[in-house]
Amino acid sequence: MTAPLADRLRPKSIDEMVGQEHLIAPGKPLRNIIESGELPNMVFYGPPGIGKTTLAGIIAKQTDRHLVKLNGTTAGTADIKEVIASLDTLLAANGVLLYLDEIQYFNKKQQQTLLEYIENGRITLIASTTENPYFYVYSAILSRSTVFEFKSISPAEIEKAVMRGFDRMAADRNEEYELEEGVAAHISTACNGDVRKALNSVELCILSAENKNGKKKITLENARALTQNSAMRYDKDSDEHYDIISAYQKSMRGSDPDAAIHYLGRLLEAGDLPSACRRLMVCACEDVGLAYPQIIPIVKAAVDAAQMLGLPEARIPLADAVILVCNSPKSNSAYNAINTAMQDIKAGRIGPVPRQLQNMHYDGKDNENPGQFYKYAHDFPGHWVNQQYLPDAIKNRKYYEYGDNKMEQAAKDYWDSIKKT
Repeated sequence: MTAPLADRLRPKSIDEMVGQEHLIAPGKPLRNIIESGELPNMVFYGPPGIGKTTLAGIIAKQTDRHLVKLNGTTAGTADIKEVIASLDTLLAANGVLLYLDEIQYFNKKQQQTLLEYIENGRITLIASTTENPYFYVYSAILSRSTVFEFKSISPAEIEKAVMRGFDRMAADRNEEYELEEGVAAHISTACNGDVRKALNSVELCILSAENKNGKKKITLENARALTQNSAMRYDKDSDEHYDIISAYQKSMRGSDPDAAIHYLGRLLEAGDLPSACRRLMVCACEDVGLAYPQIIPIVKAAVDAAQMLGLPEARIPLADAVILVCNSPKSNSAYNAINTAMQDIKAGRIGPVPRQLQNMHYDGKDNENPGQFYKYAHDFPGHWVNQQYLPDAIKNRKYYEYGDNKMEQAAKDYWDSIKKT
């Protein structure tokens, strides 16, 4: 069985790799560490298909270490014990370099099994993860490791690998290919920084191409058809999911309709209608709030319509609502007020409800001052009367501060005129 093109083209040296210049260009930190021959324990963090596994293999070869690969999705404690048992054999005379892919799937106990051996240097650990290691990797492992963040590779760098892929396929299959203008650039852009995905697309383009006059013509139309969903990197349990919904809400808060619509599109393309609706509703309440309070029922109606319609039509009312939120004045005064009040309550700053606000009930004979003494605001000019509403312990506490928008400033002017009388 022929190995996938991405495996056949896997770089054999650092200089053959594309991307990660911030780590492996001459003079950069990780490059210097590798060339020193003295390896620390490391955690490689970044999206898939950008060279983490490839670099681990190169490091093992360059430092003459016995490389053992385990994957956190399939390996268990027994596999770790097998690695430990190999430490006393000739096979691991220079120590074991353990490459543990997807370490986030190892539980705490499994990760702890490695501690003794990575501390005494008999095992050098290179762990990789697509998730934030500070959330998923056991702190004792992190404290003994150096974290290196790998980044998505630029289309210009990926295009080099794409062209190498077409050349390699031509040589392996003894065929000639004619690439329509824009094919390589499209594949390089559509793969979203993932070299493996780009090379898989190269292979699919060749396998699906028609043979005309002894040549296979790779058309831009065919390349687009084969890569139409490949740019989506989305998993509802991954960092990418939280990054997208965070960017979606922050773009609305920042009044950027173009960015907000872009991230809405990414959520909907991934089929994540619930997140798109929920964050939109939150943003209307939290970020527009009292600057335009009528927006809350408007956005609620758009969300209800989207959920009734389902995808793909749901995109239309959601797009209307997202752009409305972006273009609306902003205020987080109510959001700040409730947060501050909740902090006081959690800290125990509460106290009994003032007597005048309590529900009417019987006064005992021991009460020297019977009666509730509640003042009914509507009986007074302007429907307002000076009266204590907060508990005695916090009677002067301020939670709400008027926002600097037209709506709240109008309310402030109104109540200032009433309360000074």
